[in-house]
Amino acid sequence: MEQYIEFLGRNPILSIIWLVLAAMLVSSWLKGMFSKIRQINPQQLTILVNRQDGQVFDMRAQKEFNNSRIAGSEHMNVEKAKQNDFAGLEKFKTKPIILVCNTGMTASGIASNMYKAGFEQVYVLSGGFGAWQTAGLPTASGK
Repeated sequence: MEQYIEFLGRNPILSIIWLVLAAMLVSSWLKGMFSKIRQINPQQLTILVNRQDGQVFDMRAQKEFNNSRIAGSEHMNVEKAKQNDFAGLEKFKTKPIILVCNTGMTASGIASNMYKAGFEQVYVLSGGFGAWQTAGLPTASGK
């Protein structure tokens, strides 16, 4: 124990950095635990779509969406979504909505905005479209 105290005394800046990192780690973990936005895997996505009439929204670029997408998904304009423009989506406010992007990062931010806008069941495909492809699940293409 004395060695820890001595280390902290001799390295105050490094000690502060470690404390800040630890606090950020705990904060991130707690935020994920209590978030209303749920991360789901590809199998959970198929269950939501098939059993609860969930709707998938793909946030990737239009060209990527046209080349390959989850069957039944609709394209969502990311720029409009970032401005909280969810016009035309009101009919989905009480249904499960699953957001898909390339990796899951963009979708998480938009999902939070959608929840604040009154959408009750918003999910994000963990790992994005790449996770869907890695799972070997079918895709559709075309416009």
